[in-house]
Amino acid sequence: MASPTPLNGPDDRFYYFAYGSCMCPVDLKRSLGESTHAYVIGPATLDGYRLGFFRRSRLRNCGVLDVVPDPTATVQGVLYYLPWRLSPALDLREEGYCHETVTVIASGQAYAQTRTYSVISKTHEEIAPNEWYSSVVMRGAATCGLPEQYCWELFHHIHSLQRRQAPEPLRRTA
Repeated sequence: MASPTPLNGPDDRFYYFAYGSCMCPVDLKRSLGESTHAYVIGPATLDGYRLGFFRRSRLRNCGVLDVVPDPTATVQGVLYYLPWRLSPALDLREEGYCHETVTVIASGQAYAQTRTYSVISKTHEEIAPNEWYSSVVMRGAATCGLPEQYCWELFHHIHSLQRRQAPEPLRRTA
């Protein structure tokens, strides 16, 4: 786990709250070009937001996660403490999203001035994720120790979207 204290000064690292595929350190490594396991602080909670699949990723050709304000909800995710040198690559990965500064809670401690990303042009309805994206999100949630109940709720939400948006099976006529 990463140390919450900067190693070489206050501007060398930044806190990053991941709630989608970036929760998976293996998938995040694919974009950032280096292992991110050492930068994981752990599970974190973002109050006042909820998850939704309000963006169609042209790269993944499916719905991808977003956070939207909701005073009655919370989002579980993973808190990272990343070196600033990784910021440009993270911004490239999060094409279609903009920075949002939030406060998250991890291990009972508040982390203000934490970066997360929210979708710039949200769709009006949620779009189902594909199996690959879903599995990366669920792997990240499980790997980084998000609460089991939250993982089940996320799984059921994904599954219900996929069922609702699945094409109707062709019916044979005699």
